[in-house]
Amino acid sequence: MPAWQTIEQAEPEFAARVRRLFEAGRHKTIATLRADGSPRISGIECEFVHGDLRFGSMSDARKGADLERDPRFALHGPTFHPEEGKESEWPGEAKIAGRAVPAGPVSTNEASGQPEGEMFVADITEVVITALNAEATKLVVESWTPQRGLRRVERA
Repeated sequence: MPAWQTIEQAEPEFAARVRRLFEAGRHKTIATLRADGSPRISGIECEFVHGDLRFGSMSDARKGADLERDPRFALHGPTFHPEEGKESEWPGEAKIAGRAVPAGPVSTNEASGQPEGEMFVADITEVVITALNAEATKLVVESWTPQRGLRRVERA
């Protein structure tokens, strides 16, 4: 299971940029799969802790039920648009895809004794940064997978 620390060890500079992009804002977006296979988009928070990427779901939330049924997810970091005239300063966007592995309850409600949510750890299958080149004339897509490592593609 590729944990976040696998990417940090394999590509430290790339991993540091991904982490900065994710930590640039509190709210992220996660895509999960509904029971009928259609996508569901939900707001979420995540954290990098002890070499893992973790995120949670409140009890009875649909995204948690989705992940328990089909653990595949795509997580998109905070989105910031390039400023006109300052496009070359845009840091880009980061995305992480993989499978959510249950990691136990988030916390337990003292009154009811029931868990308040479920924690998940990411089994990472792909990490992507989409940005612009230094001249802001081309889209640059950097992606990492455990099978092929880091790749960079520029598109006009």
